[in-house]
Amino acid sequence: MNGKQFLELLARLPARVWLQAGLAIVGFVVLAVLGFAVIAGVAVFALVAILAFKAKAWIAGLFGRRDPTAEPPAQREVRQVTDVQYEIVEKKDDAAR
Repeated sequence: MNGKQFLELLARLPARVWLQAGLAIVGFVVLAVLGFAVIAGVAVFALVAILAFKAKAWIAGLFGRRDPTAEPPAQREVRQVTDVQYEIVEKKDDAAR
């Protein structure tokens, strides 16, 4: 089957098949565009949320309010060492005797 025969075969298809194919293509394009829009919307929402938290911290820093959990913990000066004694007990197999 060459290209001319294929085009003749397509030309003999009824109008109902052409309409269904056209609607299927339009539906596919609409779904693709909506899917892209949903993905882009989620990405924009996440970006805005991250920027809002960063802006909140930046504005709080401008006015001198500091988060007490942001500082490292204080160093302990007293260091305690515990000495432990231990004994190794050898277990002997009674069945080998």
